[in-house]
Amino acid sequence: MAENSAENYSKEQEYIIDESPEISVGEFPYIGKVFNLFPALKNRNYFLYFSGQLVSLVGTWLQVVAEGWLVLTLTNSALLLGIVAAAASLPTLLFSLYGGLVVDRFPKKRILLFTQSSAMILAFIYGVLTVLKLINIWEIITLAFLLGIVTAVDSPARQAFVPEIVGKERLQSAIALNSGTFNAARVIGPAIAGILIVFVGTGGAFILNAISYLAVIAALFAMKVPEIYHKTSLNPIAAIKEGISYSFKHPIIRSLLFLIGVVSIFGWSYTTILPLIAKNVFGMGAEGLSYLYIATGLGALLATAVVSATAGKFSPVYYIFGGNFIFAAFIILFSLHISFIVSLIALFCAGFGLIAQLTTLNSTIQHMVPNVLRGRVMSIYVLMFIGTAPLGNFEIGWLTDRIGPSLSIQIGAFIVLSFGLLMFLRRNKIVEEYRQYRDSDNSSL
Repeated sequence: MAENSAENYSKEQEYIIDESPEISVGEFPYIGKVFNLFPALKNRNYFLYFSGQLVSLVGTWLQVVAEGWLVLTLTNSALLLGIVAAAASLPTLLFSLYGGLVVDRFPKKRILLFTQSSAMILAFIYGVLTVLKLINIWEIITLAFLLGIVTAVDSPARQAFVPEIVGKERLQSAIALNSGTFNAARVIGPAIAGILIVFVGTGGAFILNAISYLAVIAALFAMKVPEIYHKTSLNPIAAIKEGISYSFKHPIIRSLLFLIGVVSIFGWSYTTILPLIAKNVFGMGAEGLSYLYIATGLGALLATAVVSATAGKFSPVYYIFGGNFIFAAFIILFSLHISFIVSLIALFCAGFGLIAQLTTLNSTIQHMVPNVLRGRVMSIYVLMFIGTAPLGNFEIGWLTDRIGPSLSIQIGAFIVLSFGLLMFLRRNKIVEEYRQYRDSDNSSL
């Protein structure tokens, strides 16, 4: 246990505990090459965590595809697709700051065991109701909202847990792999979702997702990690204010958080209407929707490999603003719906740009934040990334019902590109503000 607050934060506390034994690969040169490309995997605890998360997230993407298809089958409404997606992310907007406080005050492994078990139970309920044909749009919205409450605690816990496992030297590799896990699951999950929905139905997909949570729960039990948490005399409101104050007084973290919010609202929201595009634009079923998710996921996987392999070799500026431009340009190309093949290529490139940008934004913030505030700062990161998503979900659902999917996506891409360009032009001023902040008496760095 650690007892401190931002006021008495010292440089010794900057370093993150890493007591996990290394995985030996001396007799397996090919595996060794993979570990050299992704050095975080050499850490036994992280390898267990990574493996469990991969299985669990494949199940999560089964549910994402099945849920979108179920809503579309029941309603054929872009607006309701947006409402369901918003219901899932609205709790993050409401509760993630409290979630960050919980993360800083309790051992993260115990938190994750609780949140993952809760998500498993909700997925099982979702599946049973669907199999028994007792599901309607209101039950879907309610279950999405309840899962969102779990996510409000689970997401900052996962973000803050990884640095404790791997140490700072391998942090960027681990964060890139976290994105890689998410996007590998986005490739595998949708790839089998279309087939599974045909054979076991959407309800069966939800139940399989519930079963997949057992992998990450087993991995957490197998991990041997110190219980790190921070006791503070501050009351909950004051502690939350401390995290907010640190995040938005820090010039670079503040700027990156705003960029994350813009990308979430106006960029990432295009995924909300992918089921509608697959069905109404390309005239395809669940299998066609799976291909769209797979294309994005493959591009994101490539970004994961590139960012992890080149960690520390290039300035984050290249990934953040280069990724911003690539995403915006190719998501506009996708919105033209020239052909299904062109759309798949565009989504591949857009996925590359989006994840290269978001992975680097995450690792840059993680490197700057002190451990005592990590849970609260990362809860603000989650708030900007997931909590603002309801705004994007409502926005793109509402616009699509009125002006169609193409123009709705193009408007969002233009806003993302414009904000990224504005930040790029102000980058020198942001760095200068950071130097002044770092040298001030109020800095915790």
